[in-house]
Amino acid sequence: MLLQVRPRVLVVDDEPGVRRALQRGLTAEGMDIVVAADGPSALQVARTGSFDAILLVILASVLSRGINGSAGFFTTIGLGFVLVLLHRFFGWIACRSHAFGMLIKGSPIVIIRDGEINHHAMRQNLISHHDLEEDLRLDAETEDISKIKIARLERSGDISFIKSS
Repeated sequence: MLLQVRPRVLVVDDEPGVRRALQRGLTAEGMDIVVAADGPSALQVARTGSFDAILLVILASVLSRGINGSAGFFTTIGLGFVLVLLHRFFGWIACRSHAFGMLIKGSPIVIIRDGEINHHAMRQNLISHHDLEEDLRLDAETEDISKIKIARLERSGDISFIKSS
């Protein structure tokens, strides 16, 4: 059985409408999308997971040197190939080794426990109260934090919510 891996793309824009439109369009194309509202939060999200689009930007930068002649063409192609192989290799190891996966992708962080917000964790991970409130409305379908048993910032950058019974 062949496992289909969906590309992960980090979308960064300060306009919520633009983020939603890009998220809808890229999701329709079969990609896993993680959104961030600004540069600092994008950097934090990038630390919590791996993104194929980031590799694409690095690879494009390397390959452009071979195309414009500032580096040897075959050397550049070889380096690009090595980058892709390293990306796949690290992904393969992270899939099979929990410890390596935690090192590379990080671990989930609790930001709400029994209706109490962990302000330190939110500041540390650059999550604003507005971002939390937005995710609460969209994902947990509530505006009442006291109804949340636990909320975690997942490795993907998404916030997951478990409601109190």
